[in-house]
Amino acid sequence: MDAVALVTGANKGLGRETARSLAERGMAVLLGSRDAERGAAAARRLAAEGAPVTPIRLDVTDAASIEAAGERIAREHGRLDVLVNNAGTVVESAAAEMTADVLRRTFEVNVFGAATAVGTLLPLLRRSPAARVVNVSSTTASLALTSGGRDFGGDAAVRAAYSTSKTALNMLTVQYARAFADDPALAHIKVNAATPGYVATDLTRGRGTRTVAEGARVIVRLATLPADGPSGGSSTRTAPCRGDHGHGAASAERGAHAARRRGSGARGGGQTRQDLTSSSSAAWS
Repeated sequence: MDAVALVTGANKGLGRETARSLAERGMAVLLGSRDAERGAAAARRLAAEGAPVTPIRLDVTDAASIEAAGERIAREHGRLDVLVNNAGTVVESAAAEMTADVLRRTFEVNVFGAATAVGTLLPLLRRSPAARVVNVSSTTASLALTSGGRDFGGDAAVRAAYSTSKTALNMLTVQYARAFADDPALAHIKVNAATPGYVATDLTRGRGTRTVAEGARVIVRLATLPADGPSGGSSTRTAPCRGDHGHGAASAERGAHAARRRGSGARGGGQTRQDLTSSSSAAWS
């Protein structure tokens, strides 16, 4: 049976390119889109280009929408092998003028949306023999590089909320990976963050220096990791999941990498147990 993948925010940009690449690898891909018509149009375009996918309405800020998507996946496929949390937003505001509302709107999509997707779809990921979760992050999430004055491209003055949310997403990635690795029932689920670089998409107003095809490569690689692949790290562009700080890996990656070096287990030695399995009460669990 073909592997089953769900990509959120996939009607355009990095999400659509990721959906294309996974479909070209033979996966049964569900193209998640908040707008059903745009999702259907994206699916038709990919099918015409030789990459058949199935559109599915999914708004990561709406728990009922995610539950409905999960019910459909359970009914039609019985499991989920790959979850790509790609949906994201930028609410522009200078740090000195940033309000709590700006942060909430940003976190609602970039952090809470990813957490809701993982929690709700976890029963389906459990059923996969080798599940993979990829959280699409950003080099702008790096505490070390940001404090060091690194120029990431774009307008740094107005992306305070976005960068903050991606730093939180990196930590969320590490926490999931640590907990899953320490639970025999979840240890087959690898969770990593991908930082595609400065990609030309609507999110960057087309000003990025990398194409969506170049940016999607790291996402696809993490989505198709072998059994001995890493978990709990941040991978940049096409570099392997290791402490490649020169390319903008966030500080969360450094902590995870150090923990893996110190740990005694192959998957995540030294990790403390956390129970993340109770966040979904969906009937299909």
